[in-house]
Amino acid sequence: MSVSRLMRAIRVSEFGAPSVLRLKTDVPVPEPGHKQVLICVHACGVNPVETYIRSGTYARKPTLPYTPGSDVAGVVETVGEGVTGLKVGDRVFTTATETGGYAEYAVAADDCVHKLPDALDFSQGAAIGIPYFTAYRALVHKAHAKAGETVLVHGASGGVGVAACQLSHAMGLKVLGTAGTPEGLKLVLSNGAHLAFNHREEGYTDKIMEATEGRGVDVIVEMLSNVNLSKDLQMLDYGGRVTVVGSRGSIEINPRDAMAKESCIMGVALFFAKPKENKECASLLFAGMEAGWLRPVVGPQYPLDKAAQAHHDIIESPGATGKIVLTM
Repeated sequence: MSVSRLMRAIRVSEFGAPSVLRLKTDVPVPEPGHKQVLICVHACGVNPVETYIRSGTYARKPTLPYTPGSDVAGVVETVGEGVTGLKVGDRVFTTATETGGYAEYAVAADDCVHKLPDALDFSQGAAIGIPYFTAYRALVHKAHAKAGETVLVHGASGGVGVAACQLSHAMGLKVLGTAGTPEGLKLVLSNGAHLAFNHREEGYTDKIMEATEGRGVDVIVEMLSNVNLSKDLQMLDYGGRVTVVGSRGSIEINPRDAMAKESCIMGVALFFAKPKENKECASLLFAGMEAGWLRPVVGPQYPLDKAAQAHHDIIESPGATGKIVLTM
């Protein structure tokens, strides 16, 4: 009779505040099925969307109990049948998991698992998945941003923001970024932004308009739409596009602002990306890792048993500085 191995993992048994994230030490290690791999997790990224899901306010609710987390980095422990591109011992990162990443082991479908170059450590690997794939989807698949255009990354010092700055710079765009702290502004400028603005300052949108000689920007990657969307519409050039990456509530806008510029507001949800789109994105990101311009910035790191604190801080901290990561 085989005895199942046990692991530490965060389990959520009810929706609610960060305190519902409970560390369990007796969770069975999952087994990979067809075209799946088991990963020994070294680090897992924390994303704002995971806090919305945990609170029960998100459109999609997992079946309880569950383990959160999609962005793991680690080493392939075992491979299921039908897996050809990965082998035991490979250093990898993921864009999704089947069993949850806030755990010592996680199962992921092989098409969501990507090789992690030796030049990047596991914490950096855990900062790639959702941030970089979301930034690419916003800029390329949704906004169709072109070299020579101007992009405003509204909230540029967090995980998706840093990714959007690095990607935009590599694509030949003029990159403007905002942050809310001096450290954040410095981070934005060192990761591809040509200009940085403090979004806590009165009149910062006027400074952005001045920087574009009054024309406005072509593309906005928006992290906090419930605060900024109305201002965004007024900062667009003719034919401009706002990509809504994050929102924590509702906002009133004047539709005439969109009419006046024939501008477009579009939602971004990585969940709907087709396998072909993810493959395209992975190829470009791997090239960025090889070339050296893709450099994930890791912010605060927390041990697994401090997952609740990480969930509190990602929403409540005054300004992001890189990607929040859980370490095993």
